[in-house]
Amino acid sequence: MTEKALRLGTRRSKLAMAQSGQVAEAVSQVTGRPVELVEITTYGDVSREHLAQIGGTGVFVAALREALARGEVDFAVHSLKDLPTTQPDELVVAAIPVREDPRDVVVARDALKLTDLPRGARIGTGSPRRMAQLNAYARSHGMDIETVPIRGNVDTRIGYVTKGDLDAVVLAAAGLNRVGRSEDVTDFLSVDTVLPAPGQGALAIECTADNAALIAELAELDDPLTRAAVTAERSLLAALEAGCSAPVGALADLLADGQIVKEMRLRGVVGTTDGSTLVQLSTTGPVPETHEAAMALGRELATGMLAQGAAGLMGERAQ
Repeated sequence: MTEKALRLGTRRSKLAMAQSGQVAEAVSQVTGRPVELVEITTYGDVSREHLAQIGGTGVFVAALREALARGEVDFAVHSLKDLPTTQPDELVVAAIPVREDPRDVVVARDALKLTDLPRGARIGTGSPRRMAQLNAYARSHGMDIETVPIRGNVDTRIGYVTKGDLDAVVLAAAGLNRVGRSEDVTDFLSVDTVLPAPGQGALAIECTADNAALIAELAELDDPLTRAAVTAERSLLAALEAGCSAPVGALADLLADGQIVKEMRLRGVVGTTDGSTLVQLSTTGPVPETHEAAMALGRELATGMLAQGAAGLMGERAQ
């Protein structure tokens, strides 16, 4: 008798389906059970409003979480950067697999790099975080650009460039890699130019807290170093009281001496979307061995950023 299939809740977008398909394969390998995808439409998928207006955080997550709570699916896959920083008690993130490339990338006309864009170039992005940092970079390098708010899936956004509506768009490298469109990238943005969103490039595999057997199986896909890094990044975000539509960038990376990982460096940035003011700070410490240590690293950096005026740069603070 074949074992009953596990039901994986996923959004319907091409990117969500691609990353859920990859997780389904991995889960099937560790559990020996077939995994079927259950497509769920979220508010973020059907609303035409800009993400910053509909509240940003959680708009892609709530419907998946409700399906989990109702027992319609056994587990769900989220882009970690979409998850609110407060975790509901009845659900648990059982695994955070090895992270994809966390960087942002440019897809520009005529294979241009960011620095080659002409004066007055129009660059599309739906992210206040990207706008703030791109505009700040342009100001400090004598570039003249206009950031244009856009929405839509990967294909739609790249379409703005191929149709000639925009000179370039900025997207997450991980998303393009997962949908097989990495050849469209014309420039990788160094994290020194644009810090990614907290948790960018990482996935969260979530299930109900009372399903001990499934939690144990999914835990085999967890990467402790990725988990420590994204926990520190999200702790920074939470301590700044900012949702995922706030202009906050964060990245924790590991500093190695040869093959031995010695320390974790956490960098954070917050700024006004016009790029006129940025608060950027970093802190370095031992690689966090516990959830609490990773959380403390994020809080420590947030305290320093708030002392430098970060709160006043974020517009409305998330309630």
